[in-house]
Amino acid sequence: MNPESRPPAPQPHEPPVTRRRWTVSLVWLVPIVAALIGLSMIVHTLLSAGPEITITFRTAEGLEAGKTSVKYKDVIIGTVTAVSLSEDGSHVVASVSLVRSARNLLHTDTRFWVVRPRIGMGGISGIDTLLSGAYIGMDAGQSKRGRSAFTGLETPPTVINGMPGTSFVIHARDLGSLNIGSPIYYRRIQVGGVASYALDSDGRSVSVQVFIDAPYDHFVTTDTRFWNASGVDLSLGADGLKVKTQSVATIVAGGIAFAAPDDSHAAAAPAGTAFTLAKDEQTAMAPPDGPSELLRLRFPQAQRGLLVGAPVEFSGIDLGRVISITLDYDPATRQFPSIVDIEIYPQRLGPVLQKLPKIDAADEHSEAAFLAALVARGLRAQARSSNLLTGQLYISLDFVPNAPKVAFDPNAQPLMLPTAPGSFDKMQEQVATILDKISRMPLDSIGQHLDTSLSDLDGTLKQINAQVLPATTQTLQQARQTFGAAQGMLADDSPLQENLGQTLQELQRTARSLRTLTDLLGRHPEALLRGQSADHPAPAAQRTPSASQDH
Repeated sequence: MNPESRPPAPQPHEPPVTRRRWTVSLVWLVPIVAALIGLSMIVHTLLSAGPEITITFRTAEGLEAGKTSVKYKDVIIGTVTAVSLSEDGSHVVASVSLVRSARNLLHTDTRFWVVRPRIGMGGISGIDTLLSGAYIGMDAGQSKRGRSAFTGLETPPTVINGMPGTSFVIHARDLGSLNIGSPIYYRRIQVGGVASYALDSDGRSVSVQVFIDAPYDHFVTTDTRFWNASGVDLSLGADGLKVKTQSVATIVAGGIAFAAPDDSHAAAAPAGTAFTLAKDEQTAMAPPDGPSELLRLRFPQAQRGLLVGAPVEFSGIDLGRVISITLDYDPATRQFPSIVDIEIYPQRLGPVLQKLPKIDAADEHSEAAFLAALVARGLRAQARSSNLLTGQLYISLDFVPNAPKVAFDPNAQPLMLPTAPGSFDKMQEQVATILDKISRMPLDSIGQHLDTSLSDLDGTLKQINAQVLPATTQTLQQARQTFGAAQGMLADDSPLQENLGQTLQELQRTARSLRTLTDLLGRHPEALLRGQSADHPAPAAQRTPSASQDH
């Protein structure tokens, strides 16, 4: 029998094995549920947590960890978690925790700034933060690239992305009184503002970015002219004093105005179109100047009061300006003449250009020949006074009658235009001549004689006061007494007046008797020898009133 096939030997009896069962007590359910809730909260927090960013500011004014919020369109999207100083101490770094929905707002051109109460040229802003406290404002960018570290703006931006309107660029010689937020006017209505400015790379001009609100932005065409409307424009003309300003705000904060010519039909300008800023409205709305011509003037003496930029006029038309004034030396006369370069714009003559001889701009000889003909007719440049109070001068191109002939070089570069003494120079010569004549007068001798005459006059006046005046006063008093006595004698109730009346009556009777005698002798001349007879009674005129009554 195979041993392997034999049944196993009986084993000794073993006790049965009992297995132990594990039971969970109800006490453990509470911490298990709490752990599950905490784990779900952690998972929810991790899933709903937004990005963490850092914002650099110059100072931490208005920032407080755990309290300062971040707002986008007045909606809270984050909170400042920490504020720390940079390693070099030049700025502060604010750590900000944003909500998950703000992840799509973080771009390379996203901007942040602190909103706090500010008082500026454009008014007062951030008043609501007086009660709620400062917060960080946000402007979402439009770039496709993301970013987590930003540099905050020190002042709030003027233009927020998404605002309806169009941005343009204006090139100016200098900034003047313009600033961020300066208003822009169209027909004296504020339609935009200055968004930013920057110095050009060559340092010779300033680029000003402006934003025109919709729907006014379609008024900006390719033919629009911009000019500086800052301050007050004062002009004194034949019709009196004129004061022009866009508004009171432009006097303080500056401003820009724009308009297009009335006959313009240009299309609306696209965004980013560049314009040039003119100094005033008159310059901006003037017709295009066209190509300029350079001329040189030589004055034998210094022209005090003539400045760079002074106008050049021809027959009352502003034809150009002075671009440089330099000093020269003449060895022959040992004097220092002034060299003045002027820039003229022939197109400013207007329709008169059509009547002038055709000049080929490419041919310099034709231009020189035309100018030589004008010089031969007496064309001269003069420095005339534009303001007697300030002494400012301007250049006048005019034809001087009986001007002496001068040599003109048509090959000179630039062309030299002869000059003539101006009204100011003539006035100076006249004043110098008068002063020379006054200096030749014997003022010392005249002064001595005048002093002697005054001394004699003083002595005469003293004598008159001491002798003549008292005698004259006494004579006048006596005359007054005489006139008083005569007035008393001529009174109505005075004896002289009564005697004079009686005398006149006697004279009247005497005249009447003579007239009666004359009549009697005329009728009876013999009565002169014979006397009056009884047959010839006396005339009625000779009878006395008493006799006629008795009769």
